[in-house]
Amino acid sequence: MKNNKCKICRRLGTKLFLKGEKCLSPKCPLIKKPYPPGLKKKRRRAGAFSEYGKELREKQKLRNWYNLKERQFRKYVKENPSPSLLIQKLESRFDNVILRLGLTGSRAQARQFVSHGHFLINGRPVNLPSYQLKKGDKITIRPASQKKKIFSNLTPLLEKNQTIPTWLKLNAEKLTGEVIGIPTLEEASPPVEISTIFEYYSR
Repeated sequence: MKNNKCKICRRLGTKLFLKGEKCLSPKCPLIKKPYPPGLKKKRRRAGAFSEYGKELREKQKLRNWYNLKERQFRKYVKENPSPSLLIQKLESRFDNVILRLGLTGSRAQARQFVSHGHFLINGRPVNLPSYQLKKGDKITIRPASQKKKIFSNLTPLLEKNQTIPTWLKLNAEKLTGEVIGIPTLEEASPPVEISTIFEYYSR
C-alpha cells in the first residue's frame, strides 16, 4: 500500500511529488521504472491516448498534484472557470501554503498536520486543509507543537534548501509564514495542460 502514490506517478508518466523527499532521490520508482505499473518491462510504451483519454489524464495529474478527491476537485473547476482562477484557488489552500513554505515534505503530510491542529492562522487554530488564505494572513506553529522533533529540527533545512514562492514570506528562524501576494499560474507551474481539464468537465 505504501507504494500506491508512486504508482500514480508512474501511471500518469509525471512526477507529482506525492512522497516528498523520496521523489527527489534516485530511489524514485518513476526513475527506476519509467513505464506504467502492470506494463511488462520489454514493452514499455503504452498505447496512444484518445482526446478524451488525454483530458482524463491531465485532470488526474492536477487532482493528484493537489492531493484532492474527485468530488472536491470537480467543485473547484466548476467554481473557477479559468486556469488562472483555478490555480489561484488551489494554491491558496491552507495545506498547499504549508507545503510551499517548506514546513512539511508533501501535501499529504501538510493536510495531516493541518488536520491535527499544529498550525495557527493570525493566532487562531484552524484545522481545515481547504481553508482559503488571503493576503496579510500570518501562519505560525502552535506553541505545543514547536517542541515536536519534526519542527524543532526544521530551521537549518529551511535556511539551506527552501525556495519560497514570491507571494509568500518565510521566517526560517521563527518558523512563521505570511501571505504577501496572490499566487499565479506561471509561478505554480503545474505539470499539466489545464485547458484540457475544462474540456473534460464540459462534456
